[in-house]
Amino acid sequence: MNTICVVGLGYIGLPTATILSVNDAKVIGVDLRRDIVEGINRGEIAIEEPGLAALLKTAVKSGNLRASMTAAPADVFIIAVPTPITETNGADMRCVVEAAESIVPYLRPGNLVILESTSPPGTCRDLLGPILEQSGLKVGTDLFLAYCAERVLPGRILEELVSNDRVVGGVTPESAQKARDIYARFVQGEIVLTSATTAEMIKIVENTFRDVNIALANEIALLCERLGIDFWEVARHANRHPRVNVHQAGPGVGGHCIAVDPWFLVEAFPKTAGLVRRARERNDAMPAHVADTITALLADVESPRVAVLGLAYKAGVDDIRESPAVKVTSMLDKQGITVRCCDPHVHTASLPLCSVETCLSGADLAVLMTDHAEFKVLDPETAGAAMRHRRLYDTRNALDRDAWTRAGFEVTVLGAGPAPERLP
Repeated sequence: MNTICVVGLGYIGLPTATILSVNDAKVIGVDLRRDIVEGINRGEIAIEEPGLAALLKTAVKSGNLRASMTAAPADVFIIAVPTPITETNGADMRCVVEAAESIVPYLRPGNLVILESTSPPGTCRDLLGPILEQSGLKVGTDLFLAYCAERVLPGRILEELVSNDRVVGGVTPESAQKARDIYARFVQGEIVLTSATTAEMIKIVENTFRDVNIALANEIALLCERLGIDFWEVARHANRHPRVNVHQAGPGVGGHCIAVDPWFLVEAFPKTAGLVRRARERNDAMPAHVADTITALLADVESPRVAVLGLAYKAGVDDIRESPAVKVTSMLDKQGITVRCCDPHVHTASLPLCSVETCLSGADLAVLMTDHAEFKVLDPETAGAAMRHRRLYDTRNALDRDAWTRAGFEVTVLGAGPAPERLP
């Protein structure tokens, strides 16, 4: 049985540590947050992810998983810490550096180190390797170093950790093979081997592809608003073409991956990655467009009140990292507009949240920012009875326009012009 030390117990590190521990590994989970460590050792989690709470309890009860604020000797070290962007849209690698430095005193010959954090291409070779060699051991000879990024969907992490294919890149072929053996404990998808830098680039490309295509959808949606036609109809029928897949438009891109990773390419190749930069700028500008639309919809209302439905960056999760909804709320607040927020999945003391009833009470405009299932079943008549003005702005095209219109609402949908063309 291998002893595996997982550094970083967040949205990826904790599920990875847990699933390894129920697959015949002794796992030491490391995190600098005392409350997280103490909670895990009690079998409790601070994030919302289906199935994780029950699996964690099993892992902790078995004795195979324990959490600590410091690293410990192990056979394998997995680094799964955040790599956010800096204020200048560069890659902030401080957490990776600190994690690597924290395990240096515990390294011994034959150890395997795996980086899972999404990182600029060349990170293992140029940044991580030299840090690990401060132990006196040589990477590729005494130590094995590999890269294997997650490719899971929040809300389905446990399922996709098992079922999805994985790309494992090693600084040497033997490093890749040793890392493959670790993931083969639980991965049922195909495990593909390549170089570390190639694997790092693959992860960035996966998220950049999605970002660029979302940017295209958002730009088309803005054009449709100008034309007075409906983006959602345009996209639906364009996608009847067998080789076309127009993505969904929305209020912006959030989360720790798609909204962040493409900047790593722009930072590394500023003169070449022009398309990537333009896509990022388009998506980053969408919250301002939403805020401007809200302001226009309330132009005739004195001391307007807005009910923001949803703060998470996507439906069914509690993650607010880079969330467009949070950005829009901040913009409205700076304009002096009274904002109330409701999100059944988000639980944080840093944001003022209330029930959906309180959120809608006395509001002049309801804004759907996150298409949680709980909001899709809202009764328009009940919502309207609580509000001062019956106005709805749906930034996700998730609600039944006709039902809300029948309830007396003025309905605005992102991407749909003020006077959509309709055939008789």
